[in-house]
Amino acid sequence: MQILVVGGAGYIGSHMAKWLVNDGHEVVVLDNLSTGHATAARYGRFVTGDLANRAGLESLFARHTFAAVMHFGAFSQVAESMADPARYYANNVANTLNLLEVMHAHDAPVLVFSSTAAVYGEPETVSLREDHPLRPINPYGRSKRMVEEILEDYGKAYGLRWAALRYFNAAGADPDGELGEQHDPETHLIPIILQVAAGKRSELALYGDDYDTPDGTCIRDYVHVLDLCAAHVRAMEHLLAGGVSRAWNLGNGSGFSVAEVLSVARSVTGKEIPARVMPRRPGDPARLVADSAAARQLLGWETQFAELETIIHHAWYWERRRR
Repeated sequence: MQILVVGGAGYIGSHMAKWLVNDGHEVVVLDNLSTGHATAARYGRFVTGDLANRAGLESLFARHTFAAVMHFGAFSQVAESMADPARYYANNVANTLNLLEVMHAHDAPVLVFSSTAAVYGEPETVSLREDHPLRPINPYGRSKRMVEEILEDYGKAYGLRWAALRYFNAAGADPDGELGEQHDPETHLIPIILQVAAGKRSELALYGDDYDTPDGTCIRDYVHVLDLCAAHVRAMEHLLAGGVSRAWNLGNGSGFSVAEVLSVARSVTGKEIPARVMPRRPGDPARLVADSAAARQLLGWETQFAELETIIHHAWYWERRRR
């Protein structure tokens, strides 16, 4: 099949493009390289383009017959979204609407959308299900919630078949060492810890050690990037077979504390990795874990890289290859 991967030069999108090409699909990667990297767009046909360019999208869809579109092209930094919400609403919402309009005009009826656990806001339960209230607390989360609402309306009005995949904490890297996280600035815990191990940072800032958890540090759900790719394929196949459109949580279903992540990273890397306890950050819940039962039961999705040691080992291999 011909599949369009929007944002395919970014972290998750580049892994997705590699997966699809290895599966025998014809992949077109569309990315404006605002946060992605041309060196990561090594699988499929790379097209430099922007969702804001409606004419460019029309031309692309006129040249290809896409069986499905996978959309990873959003901005995703919470703090940045609060400082510059207009940028987030323009790219994450308005530009996605451009994509949907062109898809509708060219009879491309299947979209797998990269959403986020940030649509939930402050958790009311330890383990979050898809029916948890959606009360995002920042423009990033609100922009994703808005798109989910648009997808639902497009489905009812135009027959769009869609899946919104709500990630928790994407982590890990390509086991071959070809691809991995290279955000600038980096805000994710595991790559920050590994940058300390690699000597790129002096220490880890550990925000709070007095939470109501076994070791006092926050617990989060980390899911390997390749397991996310597997879920996208499952969702695409589900939609192409006429399955129901809906949102799905994607997580391990079990959390790891910051102290656990740090301990495993020290073991994997053999490095001391200095850490300094800092005051809590406002709005950080003690636990945030996904209930991914729906994806497991209805999509047949299973995580293959659930062990924290494996996730960190793959990320460390990537970090060393980068150096």
